[in-house]
Amino acid sequence: MAPIKTAILGVGLAGLTFHGPFVLALPELFTLVAVLERHPQGPGGKIQARFGPEAAQGVKIYNTLDQVLADPEIELVIVGTPSETHYEFAKKVLEAGKHVLVDKPITATFEQALELGSLAKSKNLILYPYQNRRWDSDFLALRALLDLPGSNPKSLGTLYEFESRFDRYRATLKGTWKDLAIPANGLVYDLGAHTIDQALVLFGRPLSITAHIENIRGLGHKDVDDQFTIFLHYPPRTPPAGTPSPVKPTSFTVILRGTILSVKSSQFRYVIRGTTGTFSKNGVDVQEDQLKAIAKPSDIFKDPNHGQEPEEIFGTVENLRGESEVVKSIWPSNIKGDYSGLFKDLASAIRNGTPQAVKWEESAQVIELIQLAYKSSKEGRTLEVPTRS
Repeated sequence: MAPIKTAILGVGLAGLTFHGPFVLALPELFTLVAVLERHPQGPGGKIQARFGPEAAQGVKIYNTLDQVLADPEIELVIVGTPSETHYEFAKKVLEAGKHVLVDKPITATFEQALELGSLAKSKNLILYPYQNRRWDSDFLALRALLDLPGSNPKSLGTLYEFESRFDRYRATLKGTWKDLAIPANGLVYDLGAHTIDQALVLFGRPLSITAHIENIRGLGHKDVDDQFTIFLHYPPRTPPAGTPSPVKPTSFTVILRGTILSVKSSQFRYVIRGTTGTFSKNGVDVQEDQLKAIAKPSDIFKDPNHGQEPEEIFGTVENLRGESEVVKSIWPSNIKGDYSGLFKDLASAIRNGTPQAVKWEESAQVIELIQLAYKSSKEGRTLEVPTRS
């Protein structure tokens, strides 16, 4: 398979941490041809400053999107620019006949997402949403736990509540575009996009949604939210085969939360409650911190611990034994997190026409739920989630 000639739009956190390293570390799949960097400060721009001259060798630096689109060598464009530009840039890239990987949030509105999906289909181009946290080690461990049959002693039984959190602490503004009241900005679009995507993967589309979203710190523009609680309401779940509990919950609720004011050394991540057990997990997948620390992209695959969570943040399962005994045990994150899986899947979709592991329609639904969450919070009521085929 010939490597896919690739351009990256933006060399900030997304380009230098989440996209560039994998394009450069997978030379059998990708060749970095160009980057969009409006004001490079030296030879090789930020790619060279971050990873050295070898990484920047042969990489063209363009100052405008039009220059990128006019380059006939480029096959794939990765959109890692500020969120409000994602729709406009992705549309122009598709119109230029190139494949696109779009960072989250993919668009500001559901309608924009549908429009881009239709455009890509009409041009027979790959339009791939960057939902990398499907490859988090703790999420992979969680999926393995939820797949256990009810007869397994560590099974949670029939679920009635799932809580997923992305909490951080910062008492000041960042001083970047993320502080601005612009489309697709705020914590729900940023970290909420991950929690909603994971919930849809695990449980599908909810019946209704209730949300409370606010700027809890009172810093910056009031419309740039930094805290959210979103309830996704589902009908009762079918118990797994072999579940011994006679309890039959009458509903199932997903609670998605995020705050920027959580003073905690190891932040909460998951709490899942079922009729025969509870799973709890602190700490977040280690890949982001590891990617920020690497000296060069090849370090990703040379480090045997890349993507491996330390034991101190493994999850725990507490299971019911008999009528009242509770047995606590570790549920390890044995599967390493691996964001390269997304890029390998993207390459296969482009070169081999294989189905995408992350479908555009799925990320479009994430944006739809985000919009419904804002509407629910503003109006102070629960909203029905429209059915989709």
